[in-house]
Amino acid sequence: MTSTPPAAQPQPTAPKRASSPVPRLLAHERRIMESLIRWVTRRPHGTDGADAVFTHGREQAAMMYGLTFACVVETVALSYLLAGWPVLHTVFLVIDVYTVLFVLGLHAASLTRPHTLAGRVLRIRQAANVDIHLPLDQIASIRRETRFTHEKRDGELNLPIGSQTSLTLELNEPVDAPTFLGAARLVTLIRLDADDSKALHDAITRARTTPGPAPETSLLVEQPCKNVTPRSGPGREG
Repeated sequence: MTSTPPAAQPQPTAPKRASSPVPRLLAHERRIMESLIRWVTRRPHGTDGADAVFTHGREQAAMMYGLTFACVVETVALSYLLAGWPVLHTVFLVIDVYTVLFVLGLHAASLTRPHTLAGRVLRIRQAANVDIHLPLDQIASIRRETRFTHEKRDGELNLPIGSQTSLTLELNEPVDAPTFLGAARLVTLIRLDADDSKALHDAITRARTTPGPAPETSLLVEQPCKNVTPRSGPGREG
Protein backbone atom coordinates (compact mmCIF):
# COMPACT_ATOMS: atom_id res chain seq x y z
CA MET A 1 0.00 0.00 0.00
CA THR A 2 1.47 3.31 -1.06
CA SER A 3 0.67 6.63 0.54
CA THR A 4 -0.02 9.70 -1.49
CA PRO A 5 2.38 12.55 -0.64
CA PRO A 6 0.69 15.70 0.60
CA ALA A 7 0.10 18.38 -1.96
CA ALA A 8 2.77 21.01 -2.11
CA GLN A 9 1.88 24.39 -0.70
CA PRO A 10 1.23 26.91 -3.48
CA GLN A 11 3.97 29.50 -3.73
CA PRO A 12 2.97 33.18 -3.95
CA THR A 13 3.27 34.51 -7.44
CA ALA A 14 4.13 38.06 -8.34
CA PRO A 15 1.43 40.02 -10.16
CA LYS A 16 1.95 40.62 -13.86
CA ARG A 17 2.77 44.13 -15.02
CA ALA A 18 3.02 45.98 -18.28
CA SER A 19 6.21 45.05 -20.15
CA SER A 20 6.95 48.49 -21.62
CA PRO A 21 9.23 50.52 -19.34
CA VAL A 22 8.83 53.77 -21.30
CA PRO A 23 5.82 55.11 -19.34
CA ARG A 24 7.60 54.41 -16.06
CA LEU A 25 10.78 56.16 -17.23
CA LEU A 26 8.83 59.22 -18.33
CA ALA A 27 6.88 59.28 -15.06
CA HIS A 28 10.13 59.01 -13.11
CA GLU A 29 11.63 61.97 -14.97
CA ARG A 30 8.48 63.99 -14.29
CA ARG A 31 8.61 63.21 -10.57
CA ILE A 32 12.28 64.19 -10.42
CA MET A 33 11.62 67.62 -11.92
CA GLU A 34 8.46 68.04 -9.86
CA SER A 35 10.53 67.36 -6.74
CA LEU A 36 12.78 70.31 -7.55
CA ILE A 37 9.77 72.61 -7.57
CA ARG A 38 8.44 71.09 -4.34
CA TRP A 39 11.86 71.50 -2.72
CA VAL A 40 12.06 75.19 -3.62
CA THR A 41 8.46 75.88 -2.59
CA ARG A 42 8.71 73.68 0.56
CA ARG A 43 5.72 71.51 -0.37
CA PRO A 44 6.40 67.85 0.53
CA HIS A 45 4.53 65.19 -1.41
CA GLY A 46 2.02 62.76 0.11
CA THR A 47 1.97 64.16 3.65
CA ASP A 48 -1.64 65.36 3.71
CA GLY A 49 -3.60 63.33 6.25
CA ALA A 50 -0.51 61.60 7.63
CA ASP A 51 -0.26 61.03 11.38
CA ALA A 52 3.55 61.27 11.31
CA VAL A 53 6.22 62.19 8.74
CA PHE A 54 9.81 60.89 8.70
CA THR A 55 12.44 62.42 6.39
CA HIS A 56 15.29 60.35 4.97
CA GLY A 57 17.75 62.42 2.95
CA ARG A 58 20.27 63.70 5.46
CA GLU A 59 22.89 60.95 5.09
CA GLN A 60 23.30 61.51 1.35
CA ALA A 61 23.35 65.33 1.36
CA ALA A 62 27.14 65.79 1.31
CA MET A 63 27.58 63.24 -1.47
CA MET A 64 24.80 64.70 -3.63
CA TYR A 65 26.00 68.29 -3.22
CA GLY A 66 29.55 67.20 -4.04
CA LEU A 67 28.33 65.40 -7.18
CA THR A 68 26.33 68.48 -8.18
CA PHE A 69 29.41 70.68 -7.77
CA ALA A 70 31.43 68.31 -9.96
CA CYS A 71 28.74 68.47 -12.64
CA VAL A 72 28.74 72.28 -12.54
CA VAL A 73 32.54 72.37 -12.93
CA GLU A 74 32.27 70.01 -15.91
CA THR A 75 29.58 72.19 -17.46
CA VAL A 76 31.72 75.32 -17.19
CA ALA A 77 34.84 73.55 -18.51
CA LEU A 78 33.10 72.04 -21.54
CA SER A 79 31.37 75.33 -22.27
CA TYR A 80 34.78 77.02 -22.41
CA LEU A 81 36.43 74.25 -24.46
CA LEU A 82 33.62 74.02 -27.02
CA ALA A 83 33.11 77.76 -27.45
CA GLY A 84 34.47 77.56 -31.00
CA TRP A 85 31.93 74.90 -32.06
CA PRO A 86 28.49 76.45 -31.58
CA VAL A 87 26.48 73.31 -32.35
CA LEU A 88 28.49 71.06 -30.04
CA HIS A 89 28.56 73.82 -27.44
CA THR A 90 24.76 74.03 -27.43
CA VAL A 91 24.23 70.26 -27.37
CA PHE A 92 26.61 69.65 -24.47
CA LEU A 93 25.37 72.69 -22.58
CA VAL A 94 21.80 71.35 -22.68
CA ILE A 95 22.97 67.88 -21.59
CA ASP A 96 25.15 69.23 -18.78
CA VAL A 97 22.50 71.59 -17.42
CA TYR A 98 19.94 68.78 -17.46
CA THR A 99 22.44 66.54 -15.62
CA VAL A 100 22.87 69.15 -12.89
CA LEU A 101 19.10 69.48 -12.52
CA PHE A 102 18.69 65.70 -12.50
CA VAL A 103 21.23 65.17 -9.72
CA LEU A 104 19.67 67.91 -7.63
CA GLY A 105 16.24 66.44 -8.40
CA LEU A 106 17.28 63.03 -7.09
CA HIS A 107 18.21 64.59 -3.76
CA ALA A 108 15.10 66.79 -3.78
CA ALA A 109 12.95 63.68 -4.32
CA SER A 110 14.32 62.14 -1.12
CA LEU A 111 13.73 65.35 0.81
CA THR A 112 10.20 65.97 -0.45
CA ARG A 113 8.93 62.36 -0.41
CA PRO A 114 9.33 61.23 3.21
CA HIS A 115 8.11 58.06 4.87
CA THR A 116 4.66 58.56 6.38
CA LEU A 117 2.45 56.78 8.87
CA ALA A 118 -1.29 57.20 8.39
CA GLY A 119 -3.69 55.09 10.40
CA ARG A 120 -2.36 51.54 10.19
CA VAL A 121 -0.45 51.95 6.93
CA LEU A 122 3.25 52.73 6.61
CA ARG A 123 4.23 54.40 3.35
CA ILE A 124 7.86 53.59 2.50
CA ARG A 125 9.59 55.68 -0.14
CA GLN A 126 12.98 56.29 -1.66
CA ALA A 127 13.69 59.11 -4.10
CA ALA A 128 11.10 59.10 -6.90
CA ASN A 129 11.02 55.41 -7.79
CA VAL A 130 10.03 53.50 -4.61
CA ASP A 131 6.58 53.97 -3.11
CA ILE A 132 5.19 51.07 -1.04
CA HIS A 133 2.02 51.13 1.06
CA LEU A 134 2.60 48.57 3.81
CA PRO A 135 -0.22 47.69 6.25
CA LEU A 136 1.14 47.40 9.78
CA ASP A 137 -0.60 44.03 10.16
CA GLN A 138 1.90 42.60 7.65
CA ILE A 139 4.90 43.54 9.80
CA ALA A 140 6.07 40.57 11.86
CA SER A 141 8.92 42.39 13.59
CA ILE A 142 10.86 45.65 13.47
CA ARG A 143 14.34 46.30 14.76
CA ARG A 144 16.92 49.07 14.68
CA GLU A 145 20.20 48.05 13.09
CA THR A 146 22.66 50.18 11.16
CA ARG A 147 24.06 48.46 8.09
CA PHE A 148 26.51 49.82 5.53
CA THR A 149 26.77 46.72 3.32
CA HIS A 150 23.79 45.09 1.63
CA GLU A 151 24.00 41.85 -0.30
CA LYS A 152 21.45 41.38 -3.04
CA ARG A 153 19.21 38.45 -2.08
CA ASP A 154 15.86 37.17 -3.26
CA GLY A 155 12.98 38.33 -1.08
CA GLU A 156 14.92 41.27 0.40
CA LEU A 157 14.55 44.95 -0.45
CA ASN A 158 17.34 47.34 0.60
CA LEU A 159 16.66 51.07 0.45
CA PRO A 160 19.91 52.68 1.61
CA ILE A 161 20.44 56.42 1.92
CA GLY A 162 24.11 57.26 1.63
CA SER A 163 24.85 53.49 1.62
CA GLN A 164 23.16 53.16 5.03
CA THR A 165 20.00 51.56 6.39
CA SER A 166 18.92 51.87 10.00
CA LEU A 167 15.66 49.89 10.27
CA THR A 168 14.79 46.32 9.32
CA LEU A 169 11.21 45.13 8.81
CA GLU A 170 10.39 41.44 8.65
CA LEU A 171 7.00 40.70 7.07
CA ASN A 172 4.38 38.05 7.71
CA GLU A 173 3.82 37.48 4.02
CA PRO A 174 5.37 38.64 0.74
CA VAL A 175 4.47 42.08 -0.57
CA ASP A 176 5.02 43.38 -4.08
CA ALA A 177 7.82 45.95 -4.40
CA PRO A 178 8.19 46.63 -8.15
CA THR A 179 11.63 47.15 -9.64
CA PHE A 180 12.63 50.42 -11.29
CA LEU A 181 11.35 49.27 -14.68
CA GLY A 182 8.12 47.89 -13.24
CA ALA A 183 8.84 44.18 -12.95
CA ALA A 184 7.04 42.57 -10.03
CA ARG A 185 9.19 41.62 -7.04
CA LEU A 186 7.97 39.84 -3.90
CA VAL A 187 9.84 40.63 -0.69
CA THR A 188 9.54 39.48 2.91
CA LEU A 189 12.22 41.76 4.38
CA ILE A 190 12.69 45.51 3.92
CA ARG A 191 15.62 47.57 5.12
CA LEU A 192 15.24 51.35 5.06
CA ASP A 193 16.67 54.51 6.55
CA ALA A 194 15.26 57.57 8.29
CA ASP A 195 16.89 60.70 9.62
CA ASP A 196 15.42 59.85 13.02
CA SER A 197 15.26 56.07 12.99
CA LYS A 198 14.33 55.87 16.68
CA ALA A 199 11.27 58.08 16.18
CA LEU A 200 10.14 55.96 13.22
CA HIS A 201 10.76 52.72 15.14
CA ASP A 202 8.81 53.95 18.17
CA ALA A 203 5.94 55.27 16.05
CA ILE A 204 5.54 51.95 14.21
CA THR A 205 5.76 50.01 17.48
CA ARG A 206 3.08 52.16 19.11
CA ALA A 207 0.81 51.93 16.09
CA ARG A 208 1.20 48.12 15.94
CA THR A 209 0.38 47.65 19.63
CA THR A 210 -2.53 50.09 19.67
CA PRO A 211 -5.79 48.24 18.98
CA GLY A 212 -7.73 49.38 15.98
CA PRO A 213 -11.06 51.16 16.29
CA ALA A 214 -13.86 48.90 17.47
CA PRO A 215 -16.76 48.34 15.08
CA GLU A 216 -19.70 50.62 15.55
CA THR A 217 -22.37 49.20 17.84
CA SER A 218 -25.78 50.53 18.70
CA LEU A 219 -26.00 52.04 22.15
CA LEU A 220 -28.91 51.14 24.39
CA VAL A 221 -30.33 54.30 25.89
CA GLU A 222 -32.41 53.90 28.96
CA GLN A 223 -35.81 55.48 28.56
CA PRO A 224 -37.85 56.57 31.55
CA CYS A 225 -40.64 54.15 32.40
CA LYS A 226 -44.12 55.50 31.94
CA ASN A 227 -47.23 54.85 33.99
CA VAL A 228 -45.21 53.34 36.83
CA THR A 229 -45.67 54.66 40.35
CA PRO A 230 -42.47 54.49 42.37
CA ARG A 231 -42.74 52.38 45.53
CA SER A 232 -42.21 53.77 48.99
CA GLY A 233 -39.06 52.68 50.68
CA PRO A 234 -36.88 53.50 53.62
CA GLY A 235 -35.85 57.11 53.58
CA ARG A 236 -38.40 57.92 50.90
CA GLU A 237 -41.65 59.74 51.50
CA GLY A 238 -44.66 57.74 50.43
